[in-house]
This record gives sequence, C-alpha cells and structure tokens, in this order.
Amino acid sequence: MTAPLDPTEALTLGELLERYATLRDTLLGLEAERDELAARIKAALASGERAETDLYRAELKVSRRVEYPLDRFRDVFGDAAALEAATIDRKRAEALAKAGDLDPERLRDLAVVRETQALVLVPKTR
Repeated sequence: MTAPLDPTEALTLGELLERYATLRDTLLGLEAERDELAARIKAALASGERAETDLYRAELKVSRRVEYPLDRFRDVFGDAAALEAATIDRKRAEALAKAGDLDPERLRDLAVVRETQALVLVPKTR
C-alpha cells in the first residue's frame, strides 16, 4: 500500500483518478472481506461459540423492530386504516390506537417483531 498523497505533490488529473480508483477498489475488497468475516463470526456466536483476541471480545447485539404486515393489518382494520397507517409508519398506527381510532389490543396482537444482529467488538480494557 502506498503512503498518503503529499498535498504539495503535483499530480495530473489522470494520476489522481488512478489513485482514487485504486483506493476505491481496495476499500470495496476490504468491505466485502469484512462482511464475509462478520457473517461467519455472527453465525458462530449465534451457535454458542465465543470469540476474543488480546484486545477484543466479540458479542452479538440484537435490535428489534416492530412491523405490522400490511395484508393482515388490512384484514383486521380495513382498507382506510391500512392506507393511512401504511403510508406513514408504525408510529402513526400506534398513534391511531392511542387516539382510539384502532383497537390497541388487536394492533398489539398483529405486531411482528423483526430482529437484526450486529457484530460488536467490545474492548477488553474496560
């Protein structure tokens, strides 16, 4: 890998473009490798394995997002409510329930929680 560019060094536009393309291609390759490694590590952690180095311990951080499937929402609350809530978002559907326009219990029963997992490196110096 080459050293960062010296700002006082005069490069042609073609040389700048070549350097830019090299860096972009290198970053894309590194990001693809990082994503593949993360997927393998997450799968291992999800199956109960532990991973750590001298500096880091790998953990899975789980995020949850509530969603309401449109077809089921429409079946329960009707087309008008589905159109109003779907064009806005989950918060709007919950606001309609809070306002009494939708049955809060039926809305809660309709909710689907989606989980995503992120690989987190926890410094071991804490």
